[in-house]
Amino acid sequence: MVLSLPYLKLKDNPIMFEFDQYLGFLAFLTILTIGFWLMIFLLTFVIPYWVFGSAIERFKEIMAERKEKR
Repeated sequence: MVLSLPYLKLKDNPIMFEFDQYLGFLAFLTILTIGFWLMIFLLTFVIPYWVFGSAIERFKEIMAERKEKR
């Protein structure tokens, strides 16, 4: 007596992807992952660098204007 489970057959399993669907799913995951890490990079490095850099430059301009007035 051989036990066979019909839902484990590859042909009849509705959960299995076709190859092009699998490639599309991998492309989606890749784009999603790249977008996630890009947002992390922008929020933790680029935006604070830009904000603090512009604030320091503005502070230097204000100090230069005060020096000229004296």
